[in-house]
Amino acid sequence: MKFVKFITLLLVIFLAACKHEHQAKQEETTFVVTKPIVKDTTLQREYVSQIRSIQHIELRALEKGYLQNIYVDEGQLVKKGQLLFQIMPSVYQAEAQKAQAELNFAEIEYQNTKALADSNIVSKNELALARAHLQKVKSEYELAKVHLGFTEIRAPFDGIVGRFNDVRRGSLLDEGELLTTLSDNNKLWVYFNVPESEYIVYASRAQAGQSPKVKLLMANNELFGQEGIIETIEGDFNNETGNIAFRATFPNPKGLLRHGETGKILMPVQVKDAVLVPQAATFEILDKKFVYVVGPDNKVTAREISVAQEMSHIYAVSSGLSATDKILVEGIRKVKNGDEIRYTEKPFYNFIQEMQTLKAE
Repeated sequence: MKFVKFITLLLVIFLAACKHEHQAKQEETTFVVTKPIVKDTTLQREYVSQIRSIQHIELRALEKGYLQNIYVDEGQLVKKGQLLFQIMPSVYQAEAQKAQAELNFAEIEYQNTKALADSNIVSKNELALARAHLQKVKSEYELAKVHLGFTEIRAPFDGIVGRFNDVRRGSLLDEGELLTTLSDNNKLWVYFNVPESEYIVYASRAQAGQSPKVKLLMANNELFGQEGIIETIEGDFNNETGNIAFRATFPNPKGLLRHGETGKILMPVQVKDAVLVPQAATFEILDKKFVYVVGPDNKVTAREISVAQEMSHIYAVSSGLSATDKILVEGIRKVKNGDEIRYTEKPFYNFIQEMQTLKAE
């Protein structure tokens, strides 16, 4: 029993010593605090986007037959009018030659009938029938030439050949069978959905002639080298999501972007009286951001904040702080909730300048 009391006494003495040492360290340490600033600023709204070629079409066989030749490869850049696929033309060549022979015969027949009609040997009705027959045969010949032309699949515009749809040289093709796709990627359409409240802000600015250019954050988190212009807004809102679709057009001179990619649209939005804090003043707990606010009694209290935008060394805070709050900016890891501290106050701008200098070094 005496031994237990002795151990308990030692434990009490040890805890008291630790507490005294902790308080002494706190008294020796002078922390740095700052105040948020409130100012009008430009934030970048992010929207998940889908990238589409302005011209993206399917190339299909217009005639039935065996695929005789493939003149291109998947992913190849082709020019308008370039021959891509050749369907075996033998049957269609024979039909065109037959139609040509019939046309030649009909022309001779018409000329003979015309000569007889001029000599009043045959009636004008027979000449009219000969002329009608000639026109019919001409139409059949033109149709045969069109069918023969359909055996050659050519590029309707400059573009990039897509993946072949399980067709190879020698494949028997049905009329209308998909061969591949062709994409013109000189310019691209980027679609993204905007909530109703943000649409109203954008529409108001657009009516005032202040439509902003937008940027594209690619899948590797790098900015695309060209800016885009919002050209179209869909006519109706989606009643299920409350969003409306925007379409921005981006030039793609180097061909970096391809049809079907994804990314994020960055749209500049002017925000009045935005609350700005240094990123170094924040810490995370379970994906939530907090700051230590110093109260009138010099005690720190953890407070959750909502971040509206991340900028260089700065967060724009949408809720949780006001311009009068004092926040701990140096020594965050040395304190815990409820600790009383000694501090000096540093202006926000001085702190940001120091951070930029350190980054540059």
